[in-house]
Amino acid sequence: MKKQAETKKVVIYQAKNGAIELRGDASRETIWATQAQIAQLFDITPQNVTLHLGNIFKDGELDIKSTCKESLQVQIEGKRKVERTIKLYNLDAIIAVGYRVSSVMGTNFRIWATKTLREHITKGYTVNRKQIAKNYDAFMKSVADIQMLLPEYMALDPKSILELVKEFSSTWMSLDAYDKETLKPIGATKKSIQLTGEELTSAIASLRSELIKKSEATEIFAQERTRGSIEGIVGNVMQSLGGKPVYSSIEEKAAHLLYFIVKNHPFTDGNKRSGAFSFIWFLRKAKMRAVRNINPSALTALTLLVAESDPKKKEQMVSLITQILK
Repeated sequence: MKKQAETKKVVIYQAKNGAIELRGDASRETIWATQAQIAQLFDITPQNVTLHLGNIFKDGELDIKSTCKESLQVQIEGKRKVERTIKLYNLDAIIAVGYRVSSVMGTNFRIWATKTLREHITKGYTVNRKQIAKNYDAFMKSVADIQMLLPEYMALDPKSILELVKEFSSTWMSLDAYDKETLKPIGATKKSIQLTGEELTSAIASLRSELIKKSEATEIFAQERTRGSIEGIVGNVMQSLGGKPVYSSIEEKAAHLLYFIVKNHPFTDGNKRSGAFSFIWFLRKAKMRAVRNINPSALTALTLLVAESDPKKKEQMVSLITQILK
């Protein structure tokens, strides 16, 4: 049997396995419930909830300021409009009460919570199969959105697609904006950084030597077609106009560096690998935390997207890269 309490569009209820679940608003990171709703959820009295919450805050298990808030509710009683201030408690408080109550519903909750925690500790992760089922269609659309950015004749392997889906997990509106050509670059990090063509050329030369030593590249790898090509690219990335940088943020500079090396083909061989290396190398030089989020598979997929993208959509592709780095 399910006990449930409703707060506006959100329905909080306890499933048969004891889990606390939401219905009606899956986008919220937390929920808020009154003492009466918590009581209904665990099949206890509101007075018991008051007692447990008092002990929870007294013991220092939770901070009342971060888990409790007041809300003004207006009700029409007869011909009168009555305003009342009620206290609402978030999901942390609801869970804490669930661990203390003495009821069948409370016991069911604790059995489920303990099983879930044990799975998380022993496996390192927990799986909400119901949420996965609900989000499957959205996930498949995300995969399709990534594929739509590619030319018809090109296909990425499923692993690469999955990595890009993960990197874009919080920015799928960006792909919609890409299609509508309304995507704008995000430049959150505006700090001073120096980069010279000689410095990058030296770094790529070190990469070249290392790959040749491992037999992962030949002598023609990273050989400039025209001397000074990399210095020219770096000059474009770091250029200023009227005393202000053309690309004001680290994100835009990194995105353009990847784009120019991959698309301008400054080397006889190894433009994609050199571009990907320069992209990550520059982000590390700038001490950008975002570089930790880009794993090898995602970097490979992103580099291929740049390589196969329509030159007419250069600004959109650069903007898409900055979305990953935000």
